[in-house]
Amino acid sequence: MISCVAIALDGTAMPASLVGSINKRFSMQQTATISSPNLKALFTTIALLTLPPLFWAGNFIVGRSVSGVVPPLTLSFLRWVIASLVLLPFTWRILAKEWPLYRQHRRRILLASVTGICAFNSLIYVGLQSTTANNAMILNAFIPLLISLFGVLFLKLQLRVNQWLGMIISFMGVLAIVSHGSLQQLLSFSLNPGDIWVFSAMICWAVYTLTIKNMPAAINRYGLMSIQMMIGVVILLPFYLGELTTVGAPQWSYHAAFALAYVGIMPSVVAYLIYSTSVARLGPARAGQSINLLPVFGVVLSLLFLGESIHLYQLAGMALIFAGLFATTRSAGRD
Repeated sequence: MISCVAIALDGTAMPASLVGSINKRFSMQQTATISSPNLKALFTTIALLTLPPLFWAGNFIVGRSVSGVVPPLTLSFLRWVIASLVLLPFTWRILAKEWPLYRQHRRRILLASVTGICAFNSLIYVGLQSTTANNAMILNAFIPLLISLFGVLFLKLQLRVNQWLGMIISFMGVLAIVSHGSLQQLLSFSLNPGDIWVFSAMICWAVYTLTIKNMPAAINRYGLMSIQMMIGVVILLPFYLGELTTVGAPQWSYHAAFALAYVGIMPSVVAYLIYSTSVARLGPARAGQSINLLPVFGVVLSLLFLGESIHLYQLAGMALIFAGLFATTRSAGRD
């Protein structure tokens, strides 16, 4: 998955070079009319919900291809180094201007950096070394439930009946995909150390989602993402150096370089910013629900790039997941 959106979130000043064309595509229409405004709002919602899991699914495909070439903590560290360098030219003025805000809210920003930047991705990469993809997908399906449960327990979020129903339907779709439509395979699910690492990552992502949901609106979201990445790089540096000493350096090739470029830009910068926008506009429960699209896009990407075939249980799972998303987003307003 992976952690890290390129749309204006609050009314603060944005770097024109970064957001000019993207704002045009993703700007939300608030007028409740029948025709084009509602259609644009629908397409905006679809984009906000589908693009992050699409890019994160690509992160799993690409990351898996270099699992024996680039060690997990090294991959996580270099991913955020690249992402920070990509975003910094567009955000350095914002960082300088809003530095007092970062100091004022340093604990909340640090929590978001630790959970969403450092821990989530590193735990995923480490966990996938010793657990199956099926187990990881089942655990990934708990994210929307964790977000909603933590929100209800700690932030007093109010969920509508359609949101609970949508989560249950989508969760059933994920189970259909990862179990290959077999109840026996689903019941044989068991935890191993890798599962524990992955489930810990799911908890971190739920905390991250609720943390950025409650970030003050005065903080520019581009600058916020940039400062989180830089903090993440600093925290991951000693872990990277330790792995470099014990495991060794990556085995560099054109394939490894391309993989790093992808994970450093698409799932780290673009997906994280879109996800932040989704949380701000649609609420954490709806945004978290979109993560259930990961196995759907995983099937599609496997078909396109790995030559795998699509089975009936996968189509049934996709249908359930999309039905759940539709149910979740039926009512207007935010969570």
